[in-house]
Amino acid sequence: MNKKQPLLTDTPGRALIVFALPMIIGNLFQQFYNMADSIIVGRFVGENALAAVGASYSFTNVFIMIAIGGGIGASVLTSQYLGAGKLREMKTSIATFLITFLVLSSLLACFGFLFNPTVMRLLKTPEDIFSDAVLYLQIYFCGLPFMFMYNVLSANFNALGKSVIPLALLIFSSVLNVFLDLFMVLKLGMGVEGVAIATVLAQGISSLLSFLILLRFLGTFHTEGRIPLFDCSMLTNGTKIAIPSIVQQSIVSIGILLTQSAVNRFGSSALAGYSAGMRLESLAIVPMIATGNAVSTFTAQNLGAGQKKRVRQGYRTSYLIILSFSAILLIATQLFYRPILSAFLNVESSPLAYSTGASYLRFIGFFFCFLGFKASTDGVLRGAGDVGVYMAANLVNLSIRVAVAQLCSPVWGIEFVWYAVPLGWGMNYIISYLWYRTGHWEKKNLV
Repeated sequence: MNKKQPLLTDTPGRALIVFALPMIIGNLFQQFYNMADSIIVGRFVGENALAAVGASYSFTNVFIMIAIGGGIGASVLTSQYLGAGKLREMKTSIATFLITFLVLSSLLACFGFLFNPTVMRLLKTPEDIFSDAVLYLQIYFCGLPFMFMYNVLSANFNALGKSVIPLALLIFSSVLNVFLDLFMVLKLGMGVEGVAIATVLAQGISSLLSFLILLRFLGTFHTEGRIPLFDCSMLTNGTKIAIPSIVQQSIVSIGILLTQSAVNRFGSSALAGYSAGMRLESLAIVPMIATGNAVSTFTAQNLGAGQKKRVRQGYRTSYLIILSFSAILLIATQLFYRPILSAFLNVESSPLAYSTGASYLRFIGFFFCFLGFKASTDGVLRGAGDVGVYMAANLVNLSIRVAVAQLCSPVWGIEFVWYAVPLGWGMNYIISYLWYRTGHWEKKNLV
């Protein structure tokens, strides 16, 4: 079986790059999928519609990251069972967490639908965009279980070493979402509600296709007898990894949500510019997050196979990948920020919106390497199931971002909202790296 798993046999550099590239491309399509609403309403509806979707995004992205983080955390168990050749347990693990996240996402959908107006009030959403933001969220939360299941299914494909399958599905769903967005806005004359409906439809179709493909793929792993669909001990072990993974994946989105009120104080024009810059940042960090997730799967499979030395080799190689991506992103943010922002802001957008987005984007471009180093180090710890210090480091990251943004921006200006970002990333990396150096992660044994 190991001969069919390149993460266990190829040179670490080749294994990580070949595995990570489809994840990077797929995650870029995922972000494009999420940005399509903003681009289309910003270009064809107006600045206020863009601000409304942007204000909603900071809330919905928390749930997106819960889904991604939960899927990645739970799939660590899948990867380790695969590396150890325990195929029966691997299938039970996948079924257990699909059922768990279906129930969880349904409960979160009810919470989001009922309480999103209260959250928007607490975030001091400007009154001129409040009703549109609430409308977008109410429709979005009706489709939340689809989004959860899609991301958990994608994480399981990645855990099985098949990152090309989620890529193909993401390309399909992204194209479908854009087509439906344009149809709803241009053909039917709908605004914010149209792009929300389009997103729900695209996510629903994609999640169903993902589930059917996963069932067929799991059939290629031959096991004897009936496979249990739920195992409480696996749920307990997986949850211990999934919760810190949710925290790690959610740090950026929770930080954005908690600092949203700091940006809202500066008005809807500043919020529109910040929303555009924030969306572009979410696109730029994709290679870093994907590399970290690839390191996590690489670590889990190789520890399951007893190849600890290979994990350390892969971790060192990931630094070269991160530095290469960081150089490309720095050049792009410094030279092409104007045409990039123009994709979100139309000719009638205010100078304040443009200047806010440009300032945010050009500053953050210098610090993406911090996020990459943090993501890779966290990936080793998560893949090993060594999650205590890992979770604490991410909470420190969140605390720094929120504290600096909330306390300093009202006094010294909106720029302190983004000055806080590299401070949080840097401290997170230092804490995780020092713990990695202790070698404690090598002693964990999940399966």
